[in-house]
Amino acid sequence: MILAARVKSLALAIAVLAASPAWAGTAKAPPQFASLAADKVYLRQGPSYQNRVLWIYRRKGLPVQILHKYDIWYRVKDSEGTVGWISNVMISTRRRTVVVTSKRDAPIRDGAGVNAKPIAYAQHGVVAKLEACKADACEISVDGTEGWIKKHNIWGVGVGEVFK
Repeated sequence: MILAARVKSLALAIAVLAASPAWAGTAKAPPQFASLAADKVYLRQGPSYQNRVLWIYRRKGLPVQILHKYDIWYRVKDSEGTVGWISNVMISTRRRTVVVTSKRDAPIRDGAGVNAKPIAYAQHGVVAKLEACKADACEISVDGTEGWIKKHNIWGVGVGEVFK
């Protein structure tokens, strides 16, 4: 019985690794981000409910990077580099968010330009809704404040990602 479970787990692990882009030898795709869809989300060691819980997130909207999809599971990475598996019902790919990673208060400005005036400051760890991105800044909204923040102050968007 134990041997059969280990063989099944090994077969699953091989299937997941074989389907991974790093093993497929293809060009690296741009990062895909999503956000947590609930206030309590379990990050698991592998893609099943039987796998050990590595972490419990208690912050709806926190952005995660999708590394791989397997069945109903996403292999994700958070802003601190923690990697694990989350069920697809706990992930929102439609609602994009970012988290402020700057150690200092990051200015939210009234425009994307260098000379735009600061209208507010976001502290480390603030989660904001992502509205649009230009080459080096993104438009965000948080607690009724809308403005632009430099990409180097946030996590949850690709370096070269631009959209309206």
